[in-house]
Amino acid sequence: MSLKDQLIADRLPSHVAIIMDGNGRWAKKRGNSRVFGHKHGVTAVRDVTEASAELGIKYLTLYAFSTENWSRPKTEVDALMSLLVSTISSETKTLMKNNVRLNAIGCRENLPSGVQKRLEECILKTSGNDGLTLTLALSYSSRWEIIEAVKKVAVQVKDGELELGEINDELFSSLMATESMPDPELMIRTSGEHRISNFLLWQLAYSELYFSDVLWPDFRKEDYYEAILNYQGRERRFGKTGDQIKK
Repeated sequence: MSLKDQLIADRLPSHVAIIMDGNGRWAKKRGNSRVFGHKHGVTAVRDVTEASAELGIKYLTLYAFSTENWSRPKTEVDALMSLLVSTISSETKTLMKNNVRLNAIGCRENLPSGVQKRLEECILKTSGNDGLTLTLALSYSSRWEIIEAVKKVAVQVKDGELELGEINDELFSSLMATESMPDPELMIRTSGEHRISNFLLWQLAYSELYFSDVLWPDFRKEDYYEAILNYQGRERRFGKTGDQIKK
């Protein structure tokens, strides 16, 4: 029986988040530049997006470019931005075919105008699709997101629109960039690293974490199914005891 056939349809996560790590190491092993790894990582994005749509997963969020990544060498950043433009342009037709809606979170105004333009065009074109929502975290960091939410709360309190006692989890979640989607049930990180790296810190509070040794350019559907199967074998307690969950 294949890994896909072992998956339990009614226990699939509705939202999967992925830290796509290992592009640089994958390229270095082959004697190439880091950009070479990023280019080959596009295949993994396509595979995981297609698998998510086929399974009926509703939300997939990919950590594509962090705010910290701006400090990388300019040649790599420029190449990554160029790759983003070309990939978004070439994949729009596939997104439409598979009923996938594109979304983006992060400080988008920091992106080059060409990237912003292509991104906005694709988001608009796919906005009517109601299958999988594919979210790209671009120029994103969780600390940036949380600080932005705190600023919004502070302004509302200052203007008398909000009382301190009204500030709670639900309100704060509504001010997050992900307010239109549920928190991820499963977070996957590839390449064998065991860090969250400033990704969805608020939203991952009760997510199941899965770390794969596979470098991102080599990550395929079978690796994705293996992560989901592992997730389905866990007991999610949300602070309760196992006995309480079984009642």
